[in-house]
Amino acid sequence: MAVSISVVLLLVILAVVFLRSGALKASHAVVCALLGFFLASSSMAPTIHNGLTATADIVSGLRP
Repeated sequence: MAVSISVVLLLVILAVVFLRSGALKASHAVVCALLGFFLASSSMAPTIHNGLTATADIVSGLRP
């Protein structure tokens, strides 16, 4: 578990650096995809899923 959290933190840092640089290359997209896969297998996955579900419910309930 400690190794996967370290990898997730490293990938988050790399993704932020890549996004702030402004140029998203193929290698940057691979890092972002790996970040998604590692987050999905981490202990944070249920919290992220619940947050996204709640946000989607709020947005879908809005009436223009």
